[in-house]
Amino acid sequence: MEKRQYKKNGLMWENGIPYPDSTELRNIFAASCVESAAIAENTTAVEMYRRMRAVNLFADFIYPCYETLHTQSRTIVTEDVLEALHNREKKDTL
Repeated sequence: MEKRQYKKNGLMWENGIPYPDSTELRNIFAASCVESAAIAENTTAVEMYRRMRAVNLFADFIYPCYETLHTQSRTIVTEDVLEALHNREKKDTL
């Protein structure tokens, strides 16, 4: 089947389905980081989001490193995100 891409109402569409723009893709990726980290730490996504936000992990790590991070495996991304989170949490308690 041939892909039909077009723009409608400022959104990219592919075969009649709206396609996320770059900001939406980054937000989707950030949400998946929260979920994966929460599962790895055996906590809720809400609690993980609170912890990540408290140390500015989104603005200082996840969004700026998106281009590199999103090409890695879920396991590697989760490990990197948790390492960054733990390092920042330790730094904040010193």
